[in-house]
Amino acid sequence: MPESVAPVNLADKLSRFSELWSQKKVAVLNDYEVKLAKVKGEFVWHTHADTDELFLVISGRLTIQLRDADVVLEPGELFVVPRGVEHCPVADEETAILLFEPAGTLNTGDAGGPMTKAAGTLD
Repeated sequence: MPESVAPVNLADKLSRFSELWSQKKVAVLNDYEVKLAKVKGEFVWHTHADTDELFLVISGRLTIQLRDADVVLEPGELFVVPRGVEHCPVADEETAILLFEPAGTLNTGDAGGPMTKAAGTLD
């Protein structure tokens, strides 16, 4: 079956990498990318001035720190960080997440720094 009509198996894709905080593109929808990542520890505080950012927890537990509140996500839960809202993802245990955002969105938004990585692809 051609890849364009084959389903994406998230568990299979997650089994193909182990790097933390390294997004992997698994699908494209119009001008948006669907990306997987494994995270643990604290990321960096950042904003995305021009786009919202969707986080969906597949396994583990993710806290999205906002300046005025924390949003805790369990498996099967999602949260959309509105554009321009400063946030910092944190995971006490290894957590698998799915992100949905416009193609080319930097993982560190306006913060930059050593954790900035372009999304990779999986074979």
